[in-house]
Amino acid sequence: MKRVRELELINQIREIREFEFGVFYFFKGGIVISEMNEGAKFKWNNAKKAVYAAQEIYDNDIPLIYIANRVNRYRVSPFEWFKFHKNRFDMQHIASVGALKNNIFSTMLKQLIFPKRIKTFTDLDQAVAWALQISKKAN
Repeated sequence: MKRVRELELINQIREIREFEFGVFYFFKGGIVISEMNEGAKFKWNNAKKAVYAAQEIYDNDIPLIYIANRVNRYRVSPFEWFKFHKNRFDMQHIASVGALKNNIFSTMLKQLIFPKRIKTFTDLDQAVAWALQISKKAN
């Protein structure tokens, strides 16, 4: 699977934040791509760090477009998605990139919490093209 550092978009990174649970790439236009560490347990306490970083980097007027690039296996407790939804008020666009067979349950759960806002891709380039299209419409 392709990693963020292999993207042509790499020259549009505004900032990179490395956390103990993974790396978040903040691009121009409100696009945020994460690559979690192998075996990480992604909880709301971790997500808050990434959310606060996004708030520092972007204006509040920019809609965030989040792509989870699932290059490694990690876990998100289903209840953590409810906390994320409750506390992250303006996340309008979410995508997950990875093998569909490993992603189906997680995607179904996210679609219950974030109806009509979840996209699933098997290719990072397709997810980025989707995000760029949204970002251009917002500006």
